[in-house]
Amino acid sequence: MVTRSMLWWRCHQSMLRDSPGYYFPRNHIINFHMRIFFTIAFTVLLAVLATAQPHRNCGTMDLLEAQLEQDPDLHGRMQQIERQTEEFVRQGGQQGRVVVTIPVVFHVVHNGDAVGANENLSEALLLAQLNQLNQDFRLTNADASLIPSLFQGVAADAEIEFCLAQRKPDGTATNGINRINGGRTSWTRSQIESSLKPSSIWDRNQYLNVWTVIFGSGDASLLGYAQFPGGSATTDGVVVTYTSVGSTALTNPAGGVFGQGRTLTHEVGHWLNLRHIWGDASCGNDLVSDTPVHNTSNTGCPAYPHYSTCSGAPVEMTMNYMDYTNDGCMYMFTAGQKTRMQAVLATNGSRSSLASSQGCTAPDGGGGGTVCTVPTGLSSSQLTTNSANLSWQAASGASSYNLRLRPVGSSSWTTGSTTSTSVAATGLTAGTQYEFQVQAVCSSSSSSNFSSSATFTTLSNSCADAYEPNNNRSGTLPLIPTATDINARISSATDRDWYRFANTSAQRNIRIDLFNLPADYDLQLFQNATRRGLSQNEGTNPEFIIFNTTSVASNWYAYVYGYNGTFNNTSCYSLRVTLSSSGFRTDGSTEGETSSFELPVRLISHGFELMPNPARDEVMVTVDLYADGPVDISVLNLSGQVVAEKTQSLTKGHQQVAMDLSRLPAGIYLVRVRQGDQLSTQKLSVVR
Repeated sequence: MVTRSMLWWRCHQSMLRDSPGYYFPRNHIINFHMRIFFTIAFTVLLAVLATAQPHRNCGTMDLLEAQLEQDPDLHGRMQQIERQTEEFVRQGGQQGRVVVTIPVVFHVVHNGDAVGANENLSEALLLAQLNQLNQDFRLTNADASLIPSLFQGVAADAEIEFCLAQRKPDGTATNGINRINGGRTSWTRSQIESSLKPSSIWDRNQYLNVWTVIFGSGDASLLGYAQFPGGSATTDGVVVTYTSVGSTALTNPAGGVFGQGRTLTHEVGHWLNLRHIWGDASCGNDLVSDTPVHNTSNTGCPAYPHYSTCSGAPVEMTMNYMDYTNDGCMYMFTAGQKTRMQAVLATNGSRSSLASSQGCTAPDGGGGGTVCTVPTGLSSSQLTTNSANLSWQAASGASSYNLRLRPVGSSSWTTGSTTSTSVAATGLTAGTQYEFQVQAVCSSSSSSNFSSSATFTTLSNSCADAYEPNNNRSGTLPLIPTATDINARISSATDRDWYRFANTSAQRNIRIDLFNLPADYDLQLFQNATRRGLSQNEGTNPEFIIFNTTSVASNWYAYVYGYNGTFNNTSCYSLRVTLSSSGFRTDGSTEGETSSFELPVRLISHGFELMPNPARDEVMVTVDLYADGPVDISVLNLSGQVVAEKTQSLTKGHQQVAMDLSRLPAGIYLVRVRQGDQLSTQKLSVVR
């Protein structure tokens, strides 16, 4: 191989030979200088090789750009998917959903290798990859324990599972592995999109298609890519390099830091409508409200905390699956990401047909007989600290049922059989979340797949609900201790919890935290009958209220309740009231200088709401005000320049302000709302 340094030397040597009086063997000075040159060049080369680190390279956005150019209707279809997603979020669609199981077919593309050799992947690696997908999407991955406390409140079980397909589109049996001798040593994206996918894809409405390949030519650095919802039916699915297929328990020996299966987790996130966490722009918008703004992608394994230089300098969520970090350094989705993925699988969602796919159900073993269907309607009742009643709907043709049960996160099942459609599970551990699955048995040779998991949590011995009854605000309620975690339950749709506390002249400023939420609970702060604060985050995101005050009283109340009557009688929430002599800052700390003031407003959700987002010509900004006063609304570009602004005097209550966006080009913007001393910022995407 000829290096640049060798070419330089050959050119230099040629020039010297053409010079008068040149005679190389006797030119000791030139020899000396060239030895120095090669020594330095070799040292620099070694240093570069020693520090070079592989980086994740995802081709999803490149594919989307190409598809948008080729298909003029794709943009409209994707906009419709976003409108359906916004409506799903608005209606609280993540409440009460069941786990969706998606059938997967692995198209293993090779060049005539024996099974298990090179890119003709072994079944063990494929099963390990499937298991890694299930762990990552159900938050049962062992490294979830590494999630920092700052993000634990938003880490989410996506309630999506994956199975190897048991039947082909024609109804015949399969093991979910389709081995393809492609007759090539490598593949480019163009070859994959134009020929490989269309010739081998299974019905995208019934299966997740995954192709494992060797990328070649200009695509050799790719780890994988996916097609977003809304794209062509002949190319839908995910493509990954074969070296990435594996798991944290069974690492692909050829994959290095990208051999633990997280490439497929990342790409399936795209396939279910997730964007990169940095929004593919500096301080961009990933269309998720509970992910922090990122400067750009992160690589390697950044030390925590890694701060963004975007507005507010948030700690970046480098361990999110939609970043670019190494496999071993990504281990969470958020509740907001979960909602986006669930939206495309919900009724009217672009991938809703997968929820009713029979791909996970094996055809009848007798050939041509009736299919032994997977049991549905799994539920739990009569929960105690050590027992639960588990039931399901009868499956057509079933003569008995196999049941398996385990604590969430455990690798071992407890199994049993019954001819009934319910069992009493005993000997359980208090305060523990369990999952169970049911399989229908129709004959000695025919049984269904196990159903998707249903979960329940046994009652906790540590949740005494010591302050009940406290459904009403009353001066006779006992004072609760401050700086102490209180555990309690919302046990019914009509249950409300009021807690009375007192502040002092030495510690008068108030912060209330509501966390470890098993359901969508909200929080309010009252001073006697006057409401002083409100927190209404979505789903199980933690709530908190800060109220810096000059008032000292013994009639402060923290009010906890379920949104729209939501409750969970099996799990506790935690409440903590903290007092401070220093004013709390809006980030919850007491560091730095603060002024004492009565906060006139607690803006809803993450400060305020934007609808729609993405928006085209107009966006509605919604705030919840508890005092009359002016509200300043500004729209800034990513350079920090104000491109639209409005100041409007509003009266107390739920108010909306329309912002005109018609003159703004498409892109990512920041919307900033200020009312008094409260300042909040959110990302906004403008589309054209």
